[in-house]
Amino acid sequence: MHQFNEGDVPVFLISLKAGGTGLNLTGADVVIHCDPWWNLAAQNQAADRAHRIGQEKEVTVYRMIMRGTIEERILELQERKKDLAESVLAGCETSLSHLSREELLELLS
Repeated sequence: MHQFNEGDVPVFLISLKAGGTGLNLTGADVVIHCDPWWNLAAQNQAADRAHRIGQEKEVTVYRMIMRGTIEERILELQERKKDLAESVLAGCETSLSHLSREELLELLS
């Protein structure tokens, strides 16, 4: 990690789970997610390792998703969970009423 941040190593590969453990990757200017997680907050936390104090570069984050895969479904669930959470926090009951029982159970399972 230190060699990467100093520019001695051009690429630093890390799992999404390990990326959420408090690393400081200020040497990064590109983050590529190849393995989306159902929990968008954990995924964002991993990307935030490149946005630490001391970062002097602009950081670009890419999410690689193939059509017709489980990863595409995970991305859809992430968006629906995010929208649901924002609706609950904003106190909007109307958006919750648009979900069917099955959709709500799917989001909570």
